[in-house]
Amino acid sequence: MRRAFSLIELLIVVVIIGVVYSLSVSGFAKVSDKEFKLNLGNLKEYLQGIEHRKSVKILCLDECSSCEIYVDGTNNEASSGKLDDFLDESVRVYTYDFSYGTQLKPKDIYFNEEDVEEEVCFSYEVDAKGVGEQVYVEFKERVYDFSTYFKPTPKYSSLDAALEAKEELVSQLR
Repeated sequence: MRRAFSLIELLIVVVIIGVVYSLSVSGFAKVSDKEFKLNLGNLKEYLQGIEHRKSVKILCLDECSSCEIYVDGTNNEASSGKLDDFLDESVRVYTYDFSYGTQLKPKDIYFNEEDVEEEVCFSYEVDAKGVGEQVYVEFKERVYDFSTYFKPTPKYSSLDAALEAKEELVSQLR
């Protein structure tokens, strides 16, 4: 009468479990990639996750009808499907200064390959250390705070609500 499993039987079970696990995890990853839709709530984390040496930037032109991601100054063609209907011309970007408060950020200047200046509707850049521009983005009755470093992008119902949260944070630090 046998009381235990042999070493070979145990190894076969472990290998089978490993194969099933790897197949299921890769299947879940493919499903999540298809469902992923880039938006302002996950933009900063998405850009930080792209491998780059100097910077990664999203640039939206022509009243935000076309957006592209540039990695170290080169257009990243792999992201083109994720940027369909990303923004429209109603987007507003604000900077914040403790002395002056919020100010509408001036539009960036962009020259295409033919050295023709194009109107920039929206741009956001993350540097090599993963630090992005410190701005508030207002879009479709929501305000996204891109000034946080270690937290996901907070969303607010208005620019005033975002500024109140900023003032509360400053008062906690004093």
